[in-house]
Amino acid sequence: MKTDPRFDDIRPYDEEEIPAAMQRIAHSDVFPLLASFVYPGQPLEEIRQRVASFTTVKEFQHDTMRRVNEQVIARSITSFSCSGLDHLDRNKQYLFVSNHRDIMLDACLLQYHFVVNGFETTEITFGANLMMNPVVIDVGKSNKMFKVERPGGDIKAFYRSSMHLSEYIRYVIKEKKQSVWIAQRNGRTKNGIDATDQGVIKMFCMSESKDKIKALADLNIVPVSISYEWESCDILKALELYQSQYARYIKKPGEDLNSILTGILQPKGKVHIELCEPISVAELTAFENMTNNEYHKAVAQLIDQRINTAYRLYPNNYIAHDLLYGNTKYRSMYTDEQYQTFTTYLAKLDKYDETCDLERLREIFIGIYSNPVDQKKR
Repeated sequence: MKTDPRFDDIRPYDEEEIPAAMQRIAHSDVFPLLASFVYPGQPLEEIRQRVASFTTVKEFQHDTMRRVNEQVIARSITSFSCSGLDHLDRNKQYLFVSNHRDIMLDACLLQYHFVVNGFETTEITFGANLMMNPVVIDVGKSNKMFKVERPGGDIKAFYRSSMHLSEYIRYVIKEKKQSVWIAQRNGRTKNGIDATDQGVIKMFCMSESKDKIKALADLNIVPVSISYEWESCDILKALELYQSQYARYIKKPGEDLNSILTGILQPKGKVHIELCEPISVAELTAFENMTNNEYHKAVAQLIDQRINTAYRLYPNNYIAHDLLYGNTKYRSMYTDEQYQTFTTYLAKLDKYDETCDLERLREIFIGIYSNPVDQKKR
């Protein structure tokens, strides 16, 4: 299905655009590096011809992107699990609202799970700031990614882009008959506290303003909770939070790319994705007499409850909580070896002793791991 031209500025590639995109990817300067990661040990020219021969999104996702995820899992994940497919109807489309810990992998690993289990993949929101070069754009838009503008200082422009995004999401689900993945907030969770931005819920409703219950019921919202044993880009996140205490944090050139590569390559231990029970019409109807603002907040809290309940805690979380509060409340949840592994990893922060208040930096880092314990108890 060719996408409505109203959305040409943000949509992924339509099917007829895939062959040209595959040619550009296969003959790009970075292709040898990409091929060595995705297809290790295979002749470069054979891989180039293989990728260049793809003519559909499905071929690209079921071959190249499937292999990307297999390499990520093999090289940096000790065990990957996903549950909750039984909540889904193969004949329905959903809006998957996920906590957001890694720039690429949160959505990418979920798509992999769908592929290996015979489910249709989703369209994926992709920050405009990440469309950093032609190859990234070609890979992203061939992988069902569509562009989302970051909030700026122009309120009118932000309203227009939010309405445009809302209309597109509804169009994808209702007209294109595709599901959509979106993060629960703008940008990744840095401090370990997953919280849905009620502004995101407001955005969902903008394209169906007459009936707030129908506006969300039609989208079939499924909260998604992803848990990493070793938090993606944990040290980078701690440094950003540290620097943000003293001045407005401004990203450095290439920082997003560094976060993407760190997330892909950094050891992550166990990773689990939980597809939570969809938000029901009955649950939404219970909020019918609320003001719009109260409604958006209540739905955000409902999504948070699902995500936090499904979030999987690991020994690192309990160790961090005990370290932060100077007690042994959760001592039964980890072994001496696990404690030693975490504290040894924590010592990596020592190299920032000359540029940071090391005690404060350690506290921030430990908080990234300990905060999910408190969120889980709520």
